[in-house]
Amino acid sequence: MSTAMNFGTKSFKPRPPDKGAFPLDHFGECSAFKERFMECLRDSGYESGACRQRAMAYLECRMERQLMANEPLEKLGFKDLIDEKSETKPEK
Repeated sequence: MSTAMNFGTKSFKPRPPDKGAFPLDHFGECSAFKERFMECLRDSGYESGACRQRAMAYLECRMERQLMANEPLEKLGFKDLIDEKSETKPEK
């Protein structure tokens, strides 16, 4: 009496990424932002926390040019940087 191994009972169902797919920057509209971010990563020993300002600028560029869905930057993890930016703005 042999026992049959049935691997087919659980099927793998792929699911799309949480934020969905977004188009590539074919025309290089945001390549300057990307290069500044990559340079920062290299200079900081690939410590991404040191380059968050540049990451935020890159994502803003992509959103402005419809290369990704518009999302509030707070939702993307940049709330503290936005609060910093608003505190340093001079009052009129």
